[in-house]
Amino acid sequence: MWGVQVRPSARLDALFSTGAHLTGLLAGYGVLVMLLLMARVPALEHGVGADRIARWHALGGRYVLSLCLSHGALALCGYAVHTGTDLLSAARGLLGHPAIAAAAAGAGLLITVGVASARAVRRRVRHETWRAVHLLAYLGAALGFVHQMAGPDVAESMITRWLWAMLHATVAVLLLWYRGVVPVRQMLRHSLRVLEVRPEGPGVVSVVMQGIGLDRLHAEPGQFLRWRFLQRRLWRTALPFSLSAPVRDDILRITVKAAGDHTRRIRRLRAGTRVLATGPFGALTAHRRTRRKVLLLAGGIGITPMRALFETLPGGAGDITLLYRANNAAQLLFRGELEAIAAARQAGLHYLLGPSGAAYDPLSPQALRALLPDLAEHDVFLCGPPGMANAATAALIRAGVPPEHIHDEYFTF
Repeated sequence: MWGVQVRPSARLDALFSTGAHLTGLLAGYGVLVMLLLMARVPALEHGVGADRIARWHALGGRYVLSLCLSHGALALCGYAVHTGTDLLSAARGLLGHPAIAAAAAGAGLLITVGVASARAVRRRVRHETWRAVHLLAYLGAALGFVHQMAGPDVAESMITRWLWAMLHATVAVLLLWYRGVVPVRQMLRHSLRVLEVRPEGPGVVSVVMQGIGLDRLHAEPGQFLRWRFLQRRLWRTALPFSLSAPVRDDILRITVKAAGDHTRRIRRLRAGTRVLATGPFGALTAHRRTRRKVLLLAGGIGITPMRALFETLPGGAGDITLLYRANNAAQLLFRGELEAIAAARQAGLHYLLGPSGAAYDPLSPQALRALLPDLAEHDVFLCGPPGMANAATAALIRAGVPPEHIHDEYFTF
């Protein structure tokens, strides 16, 4: 769109204007991509993985904000040169146009969202506050759309106006459908309720839920759903938790470690509480498998999806091995279940115990090869805290496992 309409010129105001038009178009398109990534479209979530999409969204947001700021600065400088005024007078003149005022307000909202999402700031604000601020991105995008439809790059051609409007309409429909309609429809269809909350270990509980026709969720071992428990102080937030057991007899189970206000409140869930579940999401499933032998490597609460895969991945004796990393034996979850599964399937099961930073590293390449001499012939499914997952990935590669055979998913994102 920019290339077709650009008029080459060496004048300073034209150069500023050309840069402003290009950065503005890129920013508008980038906002659409950011919204699409967060629309929870199943094809994207299953094909790419929700954690990777979230990282793309965070990285892309920085580029979009940079483009918005560049667009504003270049447009201001170009207008100041064109009118022969100072920057302050140029700013007042530009803001006199309603579409430009809308764009400035939208950019301000997007910058507010970006600041609130910065790691240093997000640690200091409540999750509900962060989510409320993040909703301003939708209003910012809408104000930007008003500006774009009035700008020369889009408005001068019926084709570009139609194309730009249809792109925005498509993303808007996807957002409304998958973030609004689908969760409510699933709640009404499956009538999911809390059956039991049982302790599993220090600060860890399992929530057992029962519903109707849960096979129609098509939730696979290794995947997670976003859960909204319709109880006071919990209903406003959808929390992502993996299934810690396969769906069976209309029963679902998730296992949660207390790591914040919401996860601590889950321990006080009452039996009978209605549950709104959206999903399933995540790509850490049996479809990633490319080899006969599989190593499941879990760290901490990352055992939840690995436990479900350990029970269900097809394989003969010795084909499936689970390595479970924890600081000490008291932190091991599902120990009885894991040992029963290992015995029934003739699968390998090893606990890698010891504090982080100790002299002996159970995740070193040498230690991994000692447990599995044919490690390089395995597909590896990995889930754990980011630090542990990064270290394990590096060790696996040094031990000879090709990167394309390491399938990971961070449980915090």
